[in-house]
Amino acid sequence: MQALRAFEAAARFENLSAAAEELHVTHGAVSRQVAALEAWLGMPIFHRIGKRVQLTDDGRRYLLTVQAAFDNIAAATRLLRESGTVRVLHINALSTFAMRWLLPRLSGFQRLYPGVELKLSTSTSQQPLGEAGERFDVAIRRGPGHWPNCEYGEFLEESELPVCSPALLARTPIRVAGDLAAHTLLHSDTRPDAWPNWLAAAGVAPARCRKKQSFDHFYLALQAAIDGLGVALGPLPLIADELASGRLVTPLAEPVIRTRSYWWIVARQQAGSPLIRHFCDWLQQEARR
Repeated sequence: MQALRAFEAAARFENLSAAAEELHVTHGAVSRQVAALEAWLGMPIFHRIGKRVQLTDDGRRYLLTVQAAFDNIAAATRLLRESGTVRVLHINALSTFAMRWLLPRLSGFQRLYPGVELKLSTSTSQQPLGEAGERFDVAIRRGPGHWPNCEYGEFLEESELPVCSPALLARTPIRVAGDLAAHTLLHSDTRPDAWPNWLAAAGVAPARCRKKQSFDHFYLALQAAIDGLGVALGPLPLIADELASGRLVTPLAEPVIRTRSYWWIVARQQAGSPLIRHFCDWLQQEARR
């Protein structure tokens, strides 16, 4: 471990004296530890250039692994020291996703981790990552997207179909896509292309469907559909509970339009945290259900 610590510091500074100062040892001690590590590995991991050192290609790859291991050890140690105390996990998610998919499932995560306090904030899809105005440990966005200095993973696919209340469908049936012209289409500012894309795929000219209402958030359009104000494009599986309860129905079986999927996003420096990793794994498991 001493040799690895000396290597990591020397590699980060590319200077043995700076590494010695950080580790509170002598220049010679760092030099001996690095030399012992190279002897044990059977290959050089530094080029010596005067008083400076420069990583070899093998040494650079090795450094990434060693730093990740130290980060994991630090995170595990921090988690162990905090055991028995309340740990806080900050989650920032899209509003509709949080209301329709995440919140109904969060009790399951809290049963698994009763010592964790969850703090949930929401953002719109137009809000770039990092400008949400809230601290977060895990962000949830539709993607793929450009998320520099982050680790991320896809966990939930989404597709869209027209949905409405059973009472509305009973009053004005929808048997083919063209029947939507007799209905009010519910639009959302956060998904402006949703209806035009779906109508084009169904072979219906958007000009035929002139009656519409617009909402600034997608979850408002879905609530308006539940209340019988019109027909919305429902995201599957986010509205699975509404379909199962009969609050919403899908009058048409096709076309099913595949949309952008949901991804978890974590700052790279926090990716080694066991708690954050547990939450991201839990998202994957819930999506597979």
